[in-house]
Amino acid sequence: MEGKKILIVEDDDFLLQMYSTKLELEGFKVFEAINGLQGLKVAQKEKPDLILLDLNLPELNGFEVLSQLKRDEETSSIRVLILTNYSQKEDIDRCLELGADDYLIKAHFVPSEVIAKIKDILEKESQK
Repeated sequence: MEGKKILIVEDDDFLLQMYSTKLELEGFKVFEAINGLQGLKVAQKEKPDLILLDLNLPELNGFEVLSQLKRDEETSSIRVLILTNYSQKEDIDRCLELGADDYLIKAHFVPSEVIAKIKDILEKESQK
């Protein structure tokens, strides 16, 4: 996992800093974005291995970000892990249909579980 690039798109500064710190300690190179538009720009520029994406974002919401990422040839293969408070089944289904790799509800997962899920997705990717 050393050197893998992760983009965190999260407008909650506390969560953004906490996940950035934890991922950096795990050896990931971390990029941050505080809104959907910035997230898309960073994704197109840096081509991260995985994006940790919130849905409730200013400027462009997470659904729009995910949809645009998957439509663009340059970014369509980037792994996307949704981390949000939205817990409605239709939101989960919509994200998975749009191409998200997995969907985690913030209240149900502690950071170490989120990090484990990120590693799991990236490991599966490297075995392809």
